[in-house]
Amino acid sequence: MKYGESLFDVLYLLFAIGSGILILRKADDDAKRYMGYACLVLGCGDALHLIPRVLNYFIDADFTKFLGVGKLITSITMTIFYVFMYYIWLEVYDEEDDKKLSMVIYILAAVRIILCLFPQNGWLENSSDIFWAILRNVPFVLLGGIIIWLYYRKRNEDPDLKWTWLLTLLSFAFYLPVAVGAGIIPTLGILMLPKTVCYIEMIWSFIKYSKR
Repeated sequence: MKYGESLFDVLYLLFAIGSGILILRKADDDAKRYMGYACLVLGCGDALHLIPRVLNYFIDADFTKFLGVGKLITSITMTIFYVFMYYIWLEVYDEEDDKKLSMVIYILAAVRIILCLFPQNGWLENSSDIFWAILRNVPFVLLGGIIIWLYYRKRNEDPDLKWTWLLTLLSFAFYLPVAVGAGIIPTLGILMLPKTVCYIEMIWSFIKYSKR
């Protein structure tokens, strides 16, 4: 298990970060630049959680603080990733920047990040307080719901991003049981695998779009 999961995690990180660099090198418009930034934010943020997790399998040391801080950073970078997803939507579908919608996006992202920074989350102890797990994910789910709705509305207008709404929906469906209940039922952690596959599919759709 540890070898298979570790290999998967390392390959995913290399793919996400490498894709971001590749897309940015060839980007010739804002949509592609946002895609590149989104890949880098996602990959670099996940690295700070996944690398300690991989090392924990092979090194006899206490990685509790590293894993906890990694989860905090990942929680923040995942939020930023979906803000980039909003800007990708604006650029790809040539939508005007709706000030009210943008403000809602910013407020939800800010509230999510602020809630993640509260010490009650117990990041340094790598704790799994259910109340705070639910609380910090409420604005995140609302943010994700908006992104799902936006991409669903445009699902037939771009072949490469056609399934972005569904991939986002599935990623949240796999993520939430882990975020809320993995501290009680550790086996729920296995759902992070299909969640990561959803992100890989999103990155692949960015790569296809960037090749145009």
